[in-house]
Amino acid sequence: MALTKKEKAREGKIEEGKAYSVEEAVAIIKECATAKFDETIEGHFRLGIDTRHADQAVRGSISLPHGVGKDVRVAVFAEGDKAKEAEAAGADLVGGDELIAKIADGFVDFDATVATPDMMAKVGRLGKVLGPRSLMPNPKLGTVTNDLEKIVGELKAGRIEYRADKFGICHVPVGKASFEEAALVENFNTLLDEINRSKPASSKGRYLKSVTLTSTMGPGVKIETS
Repeated sequence: MALTKKEKAREGKIEEGKAYSVEEAVAIIKECATAKFDETIEGHFRLGIDTRHADQAVRGSISLPHGVGKDVRVAVFAEGDKAKEAEAAGADLVGGDELIAKIADGFVDFDATVATPDMMAKVGRLGKVLGPRSLMPNPKLGTVTNDLEKIVGELKAGRIEYRADKFGICHVPVGKASFEEAALVENFNTLLDEINRSKPASSKGRYLKSVTLTSTMGPGVKIETS
């Protein structure tokens, strides 16, 4: 099969089977990100966990030093003074029963949700809508809280969630192709430290099996993890 013009341009930049330093990988990824839009750069972490066991789940959230270059729309379930606090903090959508009804009807034009504890009995009804999209407020992730100013500020600044899928792989954005190399390296290393910190105590053997860095339309570059 003939190579496309872009594939020919990438040929030779990545040595088959070789693992690169983070700095080398970032440079290659940026050079190969030639799409007409600002490609997202992601880290893919294959972990030595058994996702059939609840005590080996890997999930959390983190604010990267340079954000991820995305305008995050935040929906907050709150009423009264807490609703006013959320609006003042910059939440895009704030409400109680009306917002819940709107989402129950299929509205999901937002990237993150937050709820005050007293709203969770009602928000729980949205499990079938929000759950599959990983948008359900979760106390373990800090998104069920009365400190709305703090969490909304963090989410708007680019706080992200990571979660291992059923294959034990975390797919996490680390920035945009337009970011400076140093910013992408710092974001990636911060995320890598967090993934390592989240290692379940019951996980046996090698935890970080492989790490790959890639852009939306670009090739994957294997990262040296030793």
